[in-house]
Amino acid sequence: MGTTYRSNDLADFERGSYTARGVTRDVYRMGHGPAVLVISEAPGITPLVAAFARRVAARNLHVVMPHLFGRDGAPPTVGEALRTLGGICVSREFTLFAKEKASPVTSWLRDLAHFEHTQNGGPGVGVIGMCLTGGFALAMMVDPVVVAPVLAQPSLPIGRKSELGVSASDLDAIKERVAEGVCVLGYRFTGDKKAPAERFARLRQELGDAFIGVEIDSSATNPWGYSTHAHSVFTQDLGEREGSPTRVALEQVLTFFSERLKP
Repeated sequence: MGTTYRSNDLADFERGSYTARGVTRDVYRMGHGPAVLVISEAPGITPLVAAFARRVAARNLHVVMPHLFGRDGAPPTVGEALRTLGGICVSREFTLFAKEKASPVTSWLRDLAHFEHTQNGGPGVGVIGMCLTGGFALAMMVDPVVVAPVLAQPSLPIGRKSELGVSASDLDAIKERVAEGVCVLGYRFTGDKKAPAERFARLRQELGDAFIGVEIDSSATNPWGYSTHAHSVFTQDLGEREGSPTRVALEQVLTFFSERLKP
C-alpha cells in the first residue's frame, strides 16, 4: 500500500521483498542473528522507526521491517499521516473498528515471520507493533514462531477501549501460549487516548502476570517533560535523557528480544 519513497535514511538497510498469499511487499533488513519484525506505526517506515530498528540490529539481531503503508523513509509529518490513514481506511488488509477480529494483514506477517525464522534460526522471532499495528504482535502470538511479542501503544480497534483486536478463538490460543511461558510486553503513555488504559486493563485481566504493561506518566506535572499528548514511546516521544522512563523502556525491550531469542 502507498507510494514508495526511499530517502538516505534507509540506505544502510538491505532492501528486498517477500511474497505470500499472492501479495508482494518490500522488506528492509539489517543485522545478523534471530529475527525481529519491526512493524511500523503510521505514517510508515519513518526515519524514527528506522532508528529504532538500528538499535535492535545492534543487539546482534536480524531486524526486518516490512512495508505495509506510507512512503518509506518519508518524515512523520501531518500531511504524510493524513495521506497514509486515507489509504488504510479503504484497505481490506486493516480492521480499524471491528471488535474480536484481527486485521487480515497479520496472516501475511505470520508467513513472513516463518520465513525469517527459517533463514535466521533461533528459538523463534520477536515482533513489535506500534500504534495502528501495536496489537498485531498479540494477534501473531497464535503462531508458536512468535516468542517475543511487544505491543507499543496499541491503538486498534478504534473507539473500543477494552477490545484487543483478536477473535475469541485467537485469545484462547494466546492464553495457551502464555501458559507455555510466553510473556507479552506493552507500553503506553498514561494520557494517551489512542491507546487507552482500558485496553491494558483487559490485557492484565486476560493474561495475568504474563502481561507486563508499562504505563509512562505523561500528566501535566510529569518530571520528564513528556507532552500530555505523548503517544509514540519508542519514536516521536522517546526521551533520550539517561534514566528517563522511555529510555528505561527502550532498554527493557532490547533486552527482552536478546534474552528470548538467543539460545
